[in-house]
Amino acid sequence: MKLIQIYDPPMCCSTGVCGPDVDPKLVQFAADVKWLTEQGATVERFNLAQTPIAFAENDLVRTALTEKGEAALPLIVVEGKVAVSGAYPTREELASLLGLSGASASLFTPAVAELVAIGAAIAANCDPCLRYHEGEAKKLGISTADVGRAVELAAKVKDAPHRNIMRLAAKLTQTEPAAAVATPGTGFDGAAASGNAAKGSCCS
Repeated sequence: MKLIQIYDPPMCCSTGVCGPDVDPKLVQFAADVKWLTEQGATVERFNLAQTPIAFAENDLVRTALTEKGEAALPLIVVEGKVAVSGAYPTREELASLLGLSGASASLFTPAVAELVAIGAAIAANCDPCLRYHEGEAKKLGISTADVGRAVELAAKVKDAPHRNIMRLAAKLTQTEPAAAVATPGTGFDGAAASGNAAKGSCCS
């Protein structure tokens, strides 16, 4: 399998979901890179802000930066040759560059990324994050019902460790367990949680 090297412009991370702004293109490309590795491709990725030495050591990259500056980035190098410069290729284009077939569309769309971010905001108790990503979700046409489902699931995941540790604390101290507090809209109650815990469920 061919080696693909990705030289990113300076940024905090390559996932596209860092900070308050979700970058749909980066989210999609991250999913495509993951798909490449699952197909057996060898992928090396470098960030100008974090690994500048990798840019300086590669003659092709150094030349591209000298001629075009950061406009040359992202730079995609396949088997020692510049394949793409200045833009992130699609999954189909990546597959073509590496001689792969069967490139399917990623399920990790910008809409999915916003729902993930909403769940993360609930888990982190981040009020501004939730407000921001709920607004971005509306812009993408995500229904209020789907946002609610993401919130509900995130609340279940977040509350599960608390419920479990309180049960353990009650057992260790031989005291009555604290009353379970239902998460609005989840239909959660202590009896249901006990049943799920017995089945080995993590959070539902």
